[in-house]
Amino acid sequence: MKPDAELDALGLLCPLPVLKARKRLSALAAGQVLRMQADDPAAVIDVPHFCAQGGHSLIETYSEGSTLIFLIRKGGII
Repeated sequence: MKPDAELDALGLLCPLPVLKARKRLSALAAGQVLRMQADDPAAVIDVPHFCAQGGHSLIETYSEGSTLIFLIRKGGII
């Protein structure tokens, strides 16, 4: 899947990855996909919670070494 936007949140600690994701998603249209990479261990809990609360879909979560990758589809009316 080719994302519509990317966010590098490496080196940022809670709550900054989620705050940056919120800002980046606000610039996207409903249905577009954000690929975010983070290395904060708390992101595994924070990002799914953020998606559930914000009406976004967490399409996939995986790791590349110590880097966590999140694919988030922006919620809202398409």
